[in-house]
Amino acid sequence: MITVVGIGADGWDGLGGPARRALSDATRLVGSQRQLDLIPAAAVTAPREPWPSPMQPLVDALAAGAPTADVAVLASGDPMLHGVGATFVRAAGPEHVRVLPHPSAFALACARMGWPQDEAELVSLVARDPATIVRALQPGRRLIAYVTGTDGAAQLASVVTAHGAGASAFTVLEQLGGPDEHRTDTTAAKALEHVADPLHVVALHVVGGRAHPRTPGLPDDAFVASDGQLTKRHVRAITVAALGPQPGERLWDVGAGNGSIAIEWLRAEPTVTAVAIEPREDRVGRIRQNALALGVPQLEVVHGPAPEALPAGPDRRPDVIFIGGGITTPGLFDACWEALTPGGRLVANAVTLEGEHALAITRRALGGTLTRIDIAHADPVGPFTGWRAQMTVVQWSVTKTGTA
Repeated sequence: MITVVGIGADGWDGLGGPARRALSDATRLVGSQRQLDLIPAAAVTAPREPWPSPMQPLVDALAAGAPTADVAVLASGDPMLHGVGATFVRAAGPEHVRVLPHPSAFALACARMGWPQDEAELVSLVARDPATIVRALQPGRRLIAYVTGTDGAAQLASVVTAHGAGASAFTVLEQLGGPDEHRTDTTAAKALEHVADPLHVVALHVVGGRAHPRTPGLPDDAFVASDGQLTKRHVRAITVAALGPQPGERLWDVGAGNGSIAIEWLRAEPTVTAVAIEPREDRVGRIRQNALALGVPQLEVVHGPAPEALPAGPDRRPDVIFIGGGITTPGLFDACWEALTPGGRLVANAVTLEGEHALAITRRALGGTLTRIDIAHADPVGPFTGWRAQMTVVQWSVTKTGTA
């Protein structure tokens, strides 16, 4: 059995009876050097092993021996909240892992700020690009950000300020729950050079910013890098709704253009992933710029023409595919359909007669629904106003049946 023990900056003094007994009875103790130093040698005599870098080989070894092991693993705060507890449960199975949580940094930060936990959002920037925070930068939102390093708060402040929210209340909370706990209340714009204890979190109450909603259909000008190859706002909202992001799903955005569909997909559901496949090198750069600017730097971008550039391997198969262009390219649809997981969904848009014809033929063979999208905007016509139509879009949506 692996016992994962949550520990705070208050160390041994903050542990309850079950946690202390688990540590005292263990035959092996694993944790960061900082955490190991919090455990008195007289109370816990087991051999101590600091995490190696990388830590995954030791996780795998411990998980393999979990059924007969008597190992205690130290974790910060609540091990199941962006912690190593979840890593061990996935690796060894819940039947071989016991988790003894400590109050999380999120809970402690909300308590210090006087914020109800259900009214605050946790954003972990640990091992992630600080631009990940951008997705949550909406006026009035209360955020608790997990950061790393003495410059974690400063990096976060830089991103927040660059996105127009420099006036946001910015509280740096160091060594939460420990004897050296310290609090600094400032604004993001004033925290650009803040140096903090390595163990700190940031509480952010957003003021200003670009106020982009998480619902699909961002304004076209939200995509800061574009050459016009962009699924327009209202069609994009309809398309992301048809794609229907569900927890943990992977999207292939084939012929991604400037990346708008994949980016909106990632913004709509935090647990999904996406791969944008784009043949033009200049657009690949724009996709990355837009992903960074809109808070989804995790978007994977593949440069190359489809179907040749489609990711290969069983662990790379998509649950959902969007074909925004190239439906008439020989072999492209067949390759996408073969890669799509059983029960997966495919959505394709066409604006040409040839593309529409290809969709109609494929629909006859595989079923699904065809939708014609006609949108017009009111524009000046001399001194008057008239309707100016966008190009008609024909959208095909289908679910793959079968087991292969």
